[in-house]
Amino acid sequence: MPRMRFSKTGNAVWISHLDLMRALQRGFRRAGVLLKHSQGFTPHPVLSIALPLSVGVSSDYEIADFELDAPTDLAALPARLNAALPKGIEILECYEDGEKLKHLKWLEARLTLIYDAGVPAQAADQIRTLFARPSLEVEKHGKNGPVTVDILPMLHAYSVTQPDETTLALTATVSAQNPTLNPLLLLTAIEAELPACKPDFTRCHRIQIMNEAFHAFR
Repeated sequence: MPRMRFSKTGNAVWISHLDLMRALQRGFRRAGVLLKHSQGFTPHPVLSIALPLSVGVSSDYEIADFELDAPTDLAALPARLNAALPKGIEILECYEDGEKLKHLKWLEARLTLIYDAGVPAQAADQIRTLFARPSLEVEKHGKNGPVTVDILPMLHAYSVTQPDETTLALTATVSAQNPTLNPLLLLTAIEAELPACKPDFTRCHRIQIMNEAFHAFR
């Protein structure tokens, strides 16, 4: 099955997952490339996105699998699709023989913490100490309501840097699936455990997704 890698940036971060699926499907139609449809009473285009993003999160590394009605030059497909897609959604490459999704294991993301009045004193050290604890329980929304989880077993690596006087950058490698750790839960932990370090605004950006060997997932 063919696979595409694409980015979602700029104002496109506010497009929901369902609207992103619709935008991609329309992009194929506008580009004159027909997606194969499933069989049955309610056929739908064969197109699926791995690890859907939360609204407001940008990404340089999104993966989608699709099937076409007829053979197409995959090397030329990104340019055709990009001419038909909304600004902020860019197809970077299309290729065959991608890795099985079950081998997708890690996700690298960056949280940019912005403080209007400047980064609080010792905030970076306090955040490093927080994630160095033996355990760190955070409440998240589950299918059956709020649940409490220890996020540290799902946090493989992290770093905290201060690019300027008003910004901290928290870069983390977390478990992408089985189990899954949403990088935004790191912010939830900071806000709950270190209220003085709560940022005024936060941006979340997915840098890369990786396989079990920490190589870029393809």
